[in-house]
Amino acid sequence: MLFSDPETSPVETLVAELRDYPEWHRGRKRYGVWVLPVVQPALLDYVARMRHALADLLHPSPRRQPHVTVFVCGFHRARRRAGDDFSSGLLRRQWALLRREAPRRVTLPLAKPDSFASAAFIPVGDGEGQIARWREWLGSISDEVRQASYVPHITLGLYRRSVDALTIRQRLAALEAPPVALCATELHYVTYAARDPLGPLRMQRRWRLHGDAAPPT
Repeated sequence: MLFSDPETSPVETLVAELRDYPEWHRGRKRYGVWVLPVVQPALLDYVARMRHALADLLHPSPRRQPHVTVFVCGFHRARRRAGDDFSSGLLRRQWALLRREAPRRVTLPLAKPDSFASAAFIPVGDGEGQIARWREWLGSISDEVRQASYVPHITLGLYRRSVDALTIRQRLAALEAPPVALCATELHYVTYAARDPLGPLRMQRRWRLHGDAAPPT
């Protein structure tokens, strides 16, 4: 549910509790995802400005690099022991598939900020189905760990206080549109510390996308 849709909009924001979640990670150390990193200076500056504009609503997250999540893998482990584990063997098979399919770079349109109940974000368009295709490839190797429908986006931040829907819509409407599109030139497999929800991403694998999309600005 998005705040931009008045018919299905959440009533208010959900406050994110930043703590260790032992009932979730059960002692497992790192969590793995495939992402498109945001590297364009103009877009990074825009993300910083939007976070500043919403700073009274959002948890600060200066260590978490801006990115688009492509596929959620699960807990990064040498061997799979639980349903939400992602083993080294599965990663090798996904990597081999990327080598075979050779995904190409793409330019993705961006829209004005919107919001889930839990987080404000920049919507990312996938009209030509490039991200959907990558997700299908990766999902042919490993089931994705996901609790909600996939929506490509760049997270601005998690909410740190409860705010009503009308206020959120007004705040978002006052924000400017992104100045550039997202030029996706690399696909990364990254992990983050399971005990640190907003900790930095550590790159484990990097796939350089090839093709003729516009270079980063």
